[in-house]
Amino acid sequence: MTIKITHKIKSYSVARADAASSNAAPAVPEAEVIQMHERLQRPEVLVGSTYKIKSPLFEHALYVTINDIVLNAGTPHESRRPFEIFINSKNMDHFQWIVALTRIMSAVFRKGGDVTFLVEELKAVFDPRGGYFKPGGVYMPSIVAELGLIIERHLKSIGMIKDGELSAEQRALIAEKRSAYEATLKSPESAAVGADTSGYPPGATLCAKCNTPAMVLMDGCATCLSCGYSKCG
Repeated sequence: MTIKITHKIKSYSVARADAASSNAAPAVPEAEVIQMHERLQRPEVLVGSTYKIKSPLFEHALYVTINDIVLNAGTPHESRRPFEIFINSKNMDHFQWIVALTRIMSAVFRKGGDVTFLVEELKAVFDPRGGYFKPGGVYMPSIVAELGLIIERHLKSIGMIKDGELSAEQRALIAEKRSAYEATLKSPESAAVGADTSGYPPGATLCAKCNTPAMVLMDGCATCLSCGYSKCG
């Protein structure tokens, strides 16, 4: 509604909205959402998980403990974020770099923000002496790469990394390609050769994406029977 002013304005006052909003419902104060940052103090108790790394490169196993801080506990904004990491082992040969690496990663965790980049950085480290195969046929290029795999598992468990699982259509396509490849083998006996621990056909090579010996040549294109990766797109 437009009001036309025909006289000079000699005084004014600010109208209060109390009368208009007296029938409205009172506003509910919202709790302050706490975000992860480097000024956040460490609480007395942290929740965490311990993972075991058993590598043929080491005589003794490595035990990786990642402790999480719970932000906004008891609210709809509750979340867990990694706060610190420790690595313990009887093997003291690499004590210096283990302590240095855990302190740097703990500092990155406490700084907040997106810390998922650590996963790719660690998994890209290769040992010049060569890597090793984990049970199931997964190739680890170094002990640092397996540490990155453990951090990835932990971040997935607390919801920081969403697990990109294969869809039902992709699984069906991989199963179809695997059946077609096994059908091209000369005999059923040859299909059983090499399918011991990995469960993949003989002659399968290492996949560059998932580090699993499941890469086979089908229709002139190398295709992974584990993750579905294909060099032809």
